[in-house]
Amino acid sequence: MTVLSKILISLVAFIHIYIVWLEMFAWTTRAKKVFRKVPADMFEKTKQLAGNQGLYNGFLAAGLIWSLLIGDAHWSFNVALFFLTCVFVAGIYGAITVQKTIFYVQSVPAILAIISIHFMK
Repeated sequence: MTVLSKILISLVAFIHIYIVWLEMFAWTTRAKKVFRKVPADMFEKTKQLAGNQGLYNGFLAAGLIWSLLIGDAHWSFNVALFFLTCVFVAGIYGAITVQKTIFYVQSVPAILAIISIHFMK
């Protein structure tokens, strides 16, 4: 895996660590400024659901970090591809169901990393 691939994977992982913090610990404060299309009265009501989503985003970040720590290049590629694809699909779903900017925040970095690991070996 190239240095660029590792940087892009790290970026996607960092984005998801931020999402973990946002959904698990700052849902009723900072998230209101990020998810402007969600009515303000819904944040307190959906705090537990957002926390659960945050946990899943944490699993995505953990998987991406794990892919960077695997010594075998073949397995590192496969694990990175799996988790990046999950992020890409989640970003598309989030863009369709919640807010279009989710596509740019999640899916675009993920597809750039996927392209990087495929074509910059």
